[in-house]
Amino acid sequence: MRPAEPLPGPLPRAGLLVLAAGLVLGLAACDDLSMRQQKRYAVYGRAALFPDGAEARTPPDGAVAIGALDREAAFRDPPAVDAALLQRGRQRYEVICTPCHGYTGHGDGMIVRRGFPAPPSFHEERLRAAPARYVVTVITEGYGVMYPYAARVEPRDRWAIAAYIRALQLAQGARVAGIPGLVEKLP
Repeated sequence: MRPAEPLPGPLPRAGLLVLAAGLVLGLAACDDLSMRQQKRYAVYGRAALFPDGAEARTPPDGAVAIGALDREAAFRDPPAVDAALLQRGRQRYEVICTPCHGYTGHGDGMIVRRGFPAPPSFHEERLRAAPARYVVTVITEGYGVMYPYAARVEPRDRWAIAAYIRALQLAQGARVAGIPGLVEKLP
C-alpha cells in the first residue's frame, strides 16, 4: 500500500489575489434585479414594434404545429385490432375512464357514486351501434360534461380505448346459447 500523497501547500499570494479579484468581478457582474425584471410584452398587450400594435401574432398561413401531421394521421387511420392493442386499451381505460364510466362501462364509476353526473352507459343501444370513430372523437373533443382528452391521451391510445370499449360491449351482451360449444362445457 502506498503512503498518501501530501496535500499541496498554500496558494501563493498572487494566486489568492487573482482568485479574490475574480470573485469580486463575478459578483459585481451579477445583477439579480435585471434577471427578474426583464423587458417583455404583457399577454395581449400593446406592442409598438408591430404595425397593428398587437403583441400576439397570428401564425403565418400554412404553419403546422410540430407533430400535428403525425397526430392527425394516427387519428385518421385506426390501427389493426390485436391482443396487444386490447391490452393497452384496457390499461388506459382503467387509468383514465373508470373514475366516471366504471370498470364495466355502465357509467357507475367512483366519482359518479360521489355525486358527479353519470355518463351514458356504453351498453345503451345507441352507443353499441356507434362506430369506434365516434368513441375516438368523443375522447378527443369531449361531450357533455366530459372535457376533451386530446392533450392527455395519444391518438393510438384513443383507438386502443375504443377497441377495449367495443370488447366490453361484446362481453356484456354475449349470450351463452350463441357461443358454439359453451353450453356443453358448463356444469
